[in-house]
Amino acid sequence: MKKLTDEELMWTAQKGEPLLQTPIFDVEKRREESATGISGDYYVINATEWVTIIPVYKGEFVLVRQFRHGLGKITAEFPGGMCDVGEDPVKSAYRELEEETGFKTGKMTVLGVCSPNPAIFSNSITVCLAEYLTPTNELHLDEDEVLTYETRPIDEVIDSFCEGEYTNAFMGTALALYMRHIKNKDQ
Repeated sequence: MKKLTDEELMWTAQKGEPLLQTPIFDVEKRREESATGISGDYYVINATEWVTIIPVYKGEFVLVRQFRHGLGKITAEFPGGMCDVGEDPVKSAYRELEEETGFKTGKMTVLGVCSPNPAIFSNSITVCLAEYLTPTNELHLDEDEVLTYETRPIDEVIDSFCEGEYTNAFMGTALALYMRHIKNKDQ
């Protein structure tokens, strides 16, 4: 089998058609053609940029607990959310951290930027580490947010990922980036 070049792997959009618009995302049908001549309709979810924050306070992670409609369950996960349109993801991280946990941070470090699912999503998610936290004891939740925050030992969260309440895949990505950061810091 012949190995394809990047040029042979590329597809070009011939035409796009909006199918659904929501406050969270839009769905678009795109007619696309590959460099090798295959064409078809493909569906893309266009969403604003997202951010996930890994807050560390007194040697523990700060997590939010909330009901997740898609899963129909309560999850424990890192705080995060959507960036406002045109908002820098780091600025969003500061905002989301304070809104959802009431903590302000003295240091925000970008650990990585990745795609939530490049097969269908057009946006990115930025993962930030928040250190030197100060509690304000005030949440600033959106009108449709119902959540609480708690601290949990770092090793417990890492060891329990994909079990019980720790099932958010973005959290797994964030944990991998956190562990890489700690490993590189120790070297």
